[in-house]
Amino acid sequence: MPVIAPMPAARPARIPSQRDGAEDSPAAEAAEAAGTTVDHLTETYRAHYRSLLGLAALLLDDTASCEDVVQEAFIRVHSARKRVRDPEKTLAYLRQTVVNLSRSTLRRRILGLKLLSKPMPDMASAEEGAYDQLERRDLIKAMKGLQRRQREVLVLRYFADMTEAQVAESLGISLGSVKAYGSRGIAALRVAMETPA
Repeated sequence: MPVIAPMPAARPARIPSQRDGAEDSPAAEAAEAAGTTVDHLTETYRAHYRSLLGLAALLLDDTASCEDVVQEAFIRVHSARKRVRDPEKTLAYLRQTVVNLSRSTLRRRILGLKLLSKPMPDMASAEEGAYDQLERRDLIKAMKGLQRRQREVLVLRYFADMTEAQVAESLGISLGSVKAYGSRGIAALRVAMETPA
């Protein structure tokens, strides 16, 4: 697993005290400038790298791109760590960065496909993998037919392999709502997948 090398932090500008004529102590100055520390970000990396990789995998289709996106997300949050005032929100910032970077990657791919003129002669025939593509297309179509919240719960719960409590925290809803949306979403998926197109 790659390791994020800490960058030397520039000393933040001194923030004047609200008390007239009083000098800030070094501890008070450090507390005011504190953000997500390199140690906290490193621990977050160790604890959540795989789950963030799973999140990227739901949006992208190849492992190399997923790894690139997650690594870039950590680099960006590392660079902006002083702006993340609450270390508890580091994981939320990372998740949002992974989603945004995945979207950018998809946009670049779509543009590349539009610019691609015609298939190369050594490409695989249309029959190869056609059944898998049809099955995947049916699942994606069925997922798109779900309510937004049901889709979010199912993706985070089963594809990102998060617990119900983690899903509730990520979406800002109650645990009971996660269970209800998940149950209704699975039932709706079953109906959609069994109904002939």
